[in-house]
Amino acid sequence: MTLSDVALFAPSPVLTLTIEDQAGRPDIHVHAGGQGVWQARMLVTLGVSVTMCCVLAGETGTVLRHLIEDEGVTVKAVDGTGRNGAYVHDRRDGERVEVAEAPSDPLTRHELDELYGLTLSAGLDAGAVLLSGPSDHPEAGEALPADAYRRLAADLRAVGKPVVADLAGDRLAAVLESGLTVVKVSHEELLADGRAATDDQEALIRAMHEVHDEGAQHVIVTRAHDPLLVLADDVVRIVRMPRLQSADTHGAGDSLTAGVTATLARGGDIEDAVRLGAAAGMLNVTRHGLGTGDAEAVLKLRDLVEVERLERSGS
Repeated sequence: MTLSDVALFAPSPVLTLTIEDQAGRPDIHVHAGGQGVWQARMLVTLGVSVTMCCVLAGETGTVLRHLIEDEGVTVKAVDGTGRNGAYVHDRRDGERVEVAEAPSDPLTRHELDELYGLTLSAGLDAGAVLLSGPSDHPEAGEALPADAYRRLAADLRAVGKPVVADLAGDRLAAVLESGLTVVKVSHEELLADGRAATDDQEALIRAMHEVHDEGAQHVIVTRAHDPLLVLADDVVRIVRMPRLQSADTHGAGDSLTAGVTATLARGGDIEDAVRLGAAAGMLNVTRHGLGTGDAEAVLKLRDLVEVERLERSGS
């Protein structure tokens, strides 16, 4: 019997403090954040049980544990020796302005070994495994070696688990070396990694086929406000959805990944997974809370998602 539908590898969650304006007065919000947290939040919203595997350390780690568990996520954490990262954003003028940010400390070899074991154990009990990256801080790249992702993906695939990754750069290359079920990547990341020469559709489709050939069974590419591209079973799909008014686009891609993972964890196919993911991402942009949404609204929006299959000659 599975302990959770999804095991989520989120090595270094961060503590977020956001200043909003409420009737002319500062309104301060304290939340757990980072890619894995935002993905977990949407998974829980969709009724999926989640076990998050992470390292929690220092004062920020102590606070993060309570915040994450309060959102209905099961936490399997390594007690680290350093600290988790944190940031303060001022959004009183409608845009995110960074006031201060402190990165997470790099993981020690012992912490990484323990985290690896926790994740493998949780993955064996789950319907699917989602691999997320560390924070966006420039120093986060030093917190966790890319090879850890390669080994995790390889071991989880070896025991027959669907593996989903929302990664780029060296980490994407690492998981592709092992092979995995779904890769979600943005067109900006394909350009930055040198996988696509331009952002036109044909160039992106060529890059998607290359990512597939390197080890991804299915490939999803987000294109900001343009329709999603999906490569599955050697067929490219264009995924269109209504464009809703945007309050904050941050976290939309993470909600998309969560919706895809939720469907696969319960035995759904890739096209159904993309429909739910697209709906979750669509709703996310209408809200200020990252990874938030309403399950009923997501399911209604799913019915409005259109999937068009292109000819196989697009490869």
